[in-house]
Amino acid sequence: MAPTLYMIRYSQPVRATLMTIRAIDLDVELKEVNLIEKKQLSSDYTKLNPQHTVPTLVEEDGFTLWDSHAIMAYLVEKYGKDDSLYPKDLRKRAIINQRLHFENGILFPYTMAIIRPIIYEGEKTVPRDKADKVREAYSFLEKFLEGKNWVAGDAVSVADFSIISSITTMDVVVPVDTKTCPNVASWIKRMEKLPYYDENKKGLDQIRQIIEEKLK
Repeated sequence: MAPTLYMIRYSQPVRATLMTIRAIDLDVELKEVNLIEKKQLSSDYTKLNPQHTVPTLVEEDGFTLWDSHAIMAYLVEKYGKDDSLYPKDLRKRAIINQRLHFENGILFPYTMAIIRPIIYEGEKTVPRDKADKVREAYSFLEKFLEGKNWVAGDAVSVADFSIISSITTMDVVVPVDTKTCPNVASWIKRMEKLPYYDENKKGLDQIRQIIEEKLK
């Protein structure tokens, strides 16, 4: 029996997880949790995940795990045909972990600080101070990518999946400047060519439509 993933496609962490699942060619059962309708707060869901976040992974034996970063690492370790997406090499993995923490501690919070007020509070503009923080985050990533094709080195990894989900969402409201961040712009184009990038694009298109409707 396949693992079950509780998800909604427009979620950044879900999109990163779906890219990982597709990259390792894993069959999973998808169950949607509508965040806008607050289905994540139901008693059934909070029994699975008391933090009421998505995604949540449930194995056939009942093992349950949430947080996309933890899920991606677990899936590659358990189901991956090799360790290329999350190498066992200590230093390679350390760099990937650093990039994952960068997404978790910088990119995702910066994105949510802009997106949540637009979706839930009727905000119609992006405050300048928040936009400046996003541009600073772009500049950090620009440095990470100097002389590299991927965010953690010479090979695509789960860090790329995590970061692309946030960067492309941020880009909807604070566009990446191709002149000041050419490395970021080129990396996005490389990501778009990956055979499993569609798992990010489908959810990104959904959240873009939601944001654009809210900004009207």
